[in-house]
Amino acid sequence: MKILVLNGPNLNMLGKRDPEVYGSETLTDIEENLQGEYPNVDFEFLQSNHEGELIDAIQKARDGSVDALIANWGGFTHSSVAIHDALELLEIPKVEVHLSNIHAREEFRERSITGKAMNGIITGFGSISYTLGVEAALKILANR
Repeated sequence: MKILVLNGPNLNMLGKRDPEVYGSETLTDIEENLQGEYPNVDFEFLQSNHEGELIDAIQKARDGSVDALIANWGGFTHSSVAIHDALELLEIPKVEVHLSNIHAREEFRERSITGKAMNGIITGFGSISYTLGVEAALKILANR
């Protein structure tokens, strides 16, 4: 079982950027926690501040090398039609996650363009959102 975890712009700054909103854990902490919680899952992690690199990873995932996708698109959530379009071609379980509750923040953050191409969205549970995302992806896979 292999799960691709993609993280978009500025998520490499977790732990430094607005800890009252995003928490004090770093992206490395979140990755290590997932690996510890799911020792039987092979995770592939990628963080990029570049939209094209994330799209390349989505397109590559179409080759059958991964079983599911967990993604926090960061600011691209609210703006990237290109990521949305790439996701529509991906037929594995896809779960979007957000550390903060995007519906309780600025109005522009309430809308998820990318979420329309995902199986579901988990938002507002801090780093636990990633764990819940993995659980959701595993349930979808088990019910196929």
